Amino acid sequence: VQLQASGGGLVQAGGSLRLSCAASGRTFSTYTAGWFRQAPGNEREFVAARRSNGGSTYYADSVKGRFTISTDSAKSTVYLQMNGLKPEDTAVYYCAADRGIILSDLRRWDAYDYWGQGTQVTVSS
Repeated sequence: VQLQASGGGLVQAGGSLRLSCAASGRTFSTYTAGWFRQAPGNEREFVAARRSNGGSTYYADSVKGRFTISTDSAKSTVYLQMNGLKPEDTAVYYCAADRGIILSDLRRWDAYDYWGQGTQVTVSS
C-alpha cells in the first residue's frame, strides 16, 4: 500500500485546511485510516481514525469538534478537514493505514504498517 499525503500549508489561527491522503486502489474499503501528527520535540500523536468496517470515526480530544476524517466514494482517498485551527495544531501530519487494527490500538502509531510521507501544517497566531 502506497500513501501520498498533501494539502498542508500556512494558515492563520481560526482558518481551515483539508489534508488528503491518496492510496492505490480502493484501499480504505478494507484498511483502517489514521491521521497522526508530530511537532518538533514531541512524539507522534494520534489525531483521527476511520475504521473500514462501518466507517466509525475516532478523534483525539484536542481536535474533536474541529477536525473531520472522511473518505471519497471510491474509498481511495482519505481526508482530514481541519477547521478552527490553532497554533498548537502546528505539526507535520501523517496519514497511515492498516488492516485488522483492533479498536484499542487505533490511537497507537505503531499499530499502523503503512505511512504517507507527511505534510507540514503551520498555524500562525
